[in-house]
Amino acid sequence: MLKRTVLAWAATASIALVLGQPAAAQATKLRIGVEGNYPPFSMIAPDGKLGGFDIDIANAICAQMKAECSFVQQEFDGMIPALNARKFDMIVASMTITEARRKSVDFSDPYYDVPSRFVAKAGAFADHSPAALKGKTIVVLRNSPRAAYLAENYKDSTIVFAGKETEVYMELAVGRADVGFGSSVVSGEAFLKKPEGKGYAQLGPAIRIGAGSGVGIAMRKGDDALRTQVNAALAAFKANGGYKALADRYFDFDISGA
Repeated sequence: MLKRTVLAWAATASIALVLGQPAAAQATKLRIGVEGNYPPFSMIAPDGKLGGFDIDIANAICAQMKAECSFVQQEFDGMIPALNARKFDMIVASMTITEARRKSVDFSDPYYDVPSRFVAKAGAFADHSPAALKGKTIVVLRNSPRAAYLAENYKDSTIVFAGKETEVYMELAVGRADVGFGSSVVSGEAFLKKPEGKGYAQLGPAIRIGAGSGVGIAMRKGDDALRTQVNAALAAFKANGGYKALADRYFDFDISGA
């Protein structure tokens, strides 16, 4: 369950205090692709500034590398094309590491991993087996590992697609689908705890898709120097306790996937 907190830009300074000594010979300027519409990982605060776990991870890595970083907002569907068009240098946008994506980009080591959950009207279904959901409509984020999972395992269900993770639950709430399938954290915090989520519940146990892959930072293929620097910064951030301190501000469970 997410801890209720709003992290301001000032949190960047407190993160930097726990980073320890920075690595040497780092990139000095980086542009980072982010989404801004995936709470609690990436969102726009009431003052118009970016915040969330992804944003704070990016700031922490930049501080460790002594890099000057700027954020570029981008719709998730266009993230990889924009990266390869050099609109930015890396993506920090809760992007799950998959073999299909590895064909287009290189990834850092994972920086978090959370399971997926089905969501439906409370009591509507006994479980989330393909047999239980036969003939039902399931909404999921398009072009996602979850969409591929449904296509492979729920052939007797109708699969419809949303452009953003939060829209999965909007479609569910207005009755365009019987079941939603998405992040356990996002469904719990961005939908079930909101008025529009009243009467809905997570269905069945959590599901891990591509266990062990996790979520990583994407970079252009062959950008090995940057990937090495990012992995070193992430490892140092975890080793000195900075990662846990940051994660504990958002979550009351281990999000690291370790």
